[in-house]
Amino acid sequence: MPSSVSTLTKERTQDTLPVRPPAPAPPLLRGLRSWASVAWFLVPALVLFLVFVLAPIAVAVYTGFFKWGGTGPVDDFVGFGNYAKLFADQVFLGDLGRGLYLVVLSITVQLPFALFTAVLLNQRLRGRAVYRMLFFAPYILSEVVTAVLFTMIFLPGAGMADHLVGALGLDGLQGKWLADPSTVMPTLFAVMTWKYFGFHMMLFLAGLQSIPGEILEAASIDGAGVWQRFRHVTLPLLGPTIRISAFLSVIGAIQLFDLVWVMTAGGPNHSSETMAISVFQYGFKRYQVGYASAISVVLFMISLVFSLFYQRYVLRRDLSGAVTSGGGR
Repeated sequence: MPSSVSTLTKERTQDTLPVRPPAPAPPLLRGLRSWASVAWFLVPALVLFLVFVLAPIAVAVYTGFFKWGGTGPVDDFVGFGNYAKLFADQVFLGDLGRGLYLVVLSITVQLPFALFTAVLLNQRLRGRAVYRMLFFAPYILSEVVTAVLFTMIFLPGAGMADHLVGALGLDGLQGKWLADPSTVMPTLFAVMTWKYFGFHMMLFLAGLQSIPGEILEAASIDGAGVWQRFRHVTLPLLGPTIRISAFLSVIGAIQLFDLVWVMTAGGPNHSSETMAISVFQYGFKRYQVGYASAISVVLFMISLVFSLFYQRYVLRRDLSGAVTSGGGR
């Protein structure tokens, strides 16, 4: 019996064909499959980018060379006439100055205040989680809600701000917050700081918490005081976060629209107008779409040139080595 089983097994083994692994797909087919997978995820994003970013930019550049009211054929070609008019317009030049004013204050006041708050809340402080939440909460509010809230606070005669300065004996400030050209920009910047400093504070907190505690302990053992540790250890290690925060702050100040439009609409007498406000005013209020397109192109070019310059000369150290080629080889 065992001999017959072994004979049968040998016969079946001889009759069975060897199993071969499947042949690999040709390199061209593998490449097509890979590109198909990439296109499946990339094409929808590219379509959205083309429709909502590149196409509006192209339309703005095109209509910026025409005198056009927004309806009818685009046929009144004026070349660079809109741009020549733009740089001779005192209101637009004032927009540039006010944008620079907001940028300088954002860098010199808002960011240091956010950094100081982040350093304070990075210490062992009782209830620091609650403070972090309270300081970050304004950033969650929409710009429109924030603007309506502070419009009520700065309401002449009945707002909380007038009652507060009246109690402090500063009656000269009452009613001037958003109604006086000399106070409207500082008031708007104060609202901006209240709204956005919590975002930068959280960025700085994340950067502070990524600094190894051993480095600070070693500096302390070497005799470095609190200020020396902050100046020579914390600040250099926090440099990448500070540079990113400064970039976001500058771009946000250049393109500011919502807060200003709801609170002042650019008034009084253009004293709080920004470039984004001018685009809206000329394009949708005065129906000078060609001129508004020229302003939007200038705004875009300022943002683009600043971004490229900042990436090339400021973020160069942070980006070096971040992008590798050949799979890191």
